[in-house]
Amino acid sequence: MKIALLGLGNMNGAILAGMLAAGTEPSSVCATVHSEDSARAAEERHGIAVHSTERNPEANRNSASGADVVVLGVKPRYILTLCREIAGSLSPDAVVVSVAAGIPLGAMAAQLPEGQPVVRTMPNTPLTVGLGTVGLAAGPSVTEAQADRAAALFEGSGTVHRVPEDQLDAVAAVSGSGPAYAFLLAELMAAGGEELGLDAGLARELARSTVAGAGRMLAEPGVDPAALRRAVTSPNGTTEAAVTSFLDAGLARLLADGMRASAARSAEISREFAG
Repeated sequence: MKIALLGLGNMNGAILAGMLAAGTEPSSVCATVHSEDSARAAEERHGIAVHSTERNPEANRNSASGADVVVLGVKPRYILTLCREIAGSLSPDAVVVSVAAGIPLGAMAAQLPEGQPVVRTMPNTPLTVGLGTVGLAAGPSVTEAQADRAAALFEGSGTVHRVPEDQLDAVAAVSGSGPAYAFLLAELMAAGGEELGLDAGLARELARSTVAGAGRMLAEPGVDPAALRRAVTSPNGTTEAAVTSFLDAGLARLLADGMRASAARSAEISREFAG
């Protein structure tokens, strides 16, 4: 299977690292970036062919030509332009995969040949450390085998969950934006530690390592977050005092409100690009 990664930013870079770690043959993968310096650095780092549009304006079209899977890894505002650019170079059964937020399947399909298989994904940044989560929605022209082909891209760096497209906004609210919630929690824990008299550096390190360690525990297969919480919440103990205070202050409602805001913004962006 020939894979073309158009753009090699954080997400496509994480996908590439995961594929190579899982045993994908480097000779079956090519990528494009803008600058020639970036292309040479990426070739040296990953051992794959990387082409620059700075040196060859046809790099995206050439890379897409003959590919079985073409991954669009540019910023959302450039996705539809990129679709138009490569439309004439795609094989009829090449699967076009977007990792950009907010661009509907229909908007991409309208810029591509009729019947072109298109897949929309919602990955998250923990892909970069092999612990990502990806929501995947397949367009109407995508066969089961083609959906499997798209899902396989991510399986070396995270877990893939297939959902209808209308659930991707909810996926964005939970896992797409979710890492920021965990990082914010670590920030606030560190600030709270300082208020209790800890040195700023120590408070930051305690919060960072605690959130990271809890995340590793959650990464174990089949674990229940509620069960893990109960295991460290002794009756009438210090943890119970903190958890009760959080819940009494409305933490559950605040989190739900924030996730609704995230999902609403995701839907708004989709409507903007849908025209």
